[in-house]
Amino acid sequence: MAERERRRTPPYGGVFVARSEVLDSEAVSRAIRRMAHEIVEANRGLADIVLIGLQTGGVPFAEAIGGALMEIEGVDVPVGKLDVAFYRDDINIRPVLPEAATEISHDIDRKVVVLVDDVLFTGRTIRAALDAIMDQGRPRAIQLAVMVDRGHRELPIRPDYVGKNIPTRRTEAINATLDRVEVGEMSREPSR
Repeated sequence: MAERERRRTPPYGGVFVARSEVLDSEAVSRAIRRMAHEIVEANRGLADIVLIGLQTGGVPFAEAIGGALMEIEGVDVPVGKLDVAFYRDDINIRPVLPEAATEISHDIDRKVVVLVDDVLFTGRTIRAALDAIMDQGRPRAIQLAVMVDRGHRELPIRPDYVGKNIPTRRTEAINATLDRVEVGEMSREPSR
């Protein structure tokens, strides 16, 4: 869960308290490299591939996958950033946070867009991302890469590339960064 969302999003809000580390930085790096290889294989190369990281948690993973693709294939794949705040179906209960803007400097028309996010949960953020991407252009195809798929889907959304499947309870939270993936809970910040 990205820090921006964790800090300010009801009903969770508060502080993430880790209970267990599922992946360390080395395991996260291996998962990113594996996903990069899968992207190359599934698309028979990297022609017309554009990576788009969802703000804020997916951006570092999109950049890391882009770096891995450069190491593997020697191709500098364009990487963009997408903020889906105004496309969410819960905009009336979640704050719109201006710190993360959409930055897509490459044309996505007729390209294969690989959306990248840190954690896939209900699928609602990805639904919003699909709407937001279509406002940016008309890609030939859209694929989804996530570091963690934790289940509990509410929409028919399925990732194409997954770093790690981690079944969770709905009350649990996942913190996925390039340094580690942890399972824990959200705790209310102490009163001041």
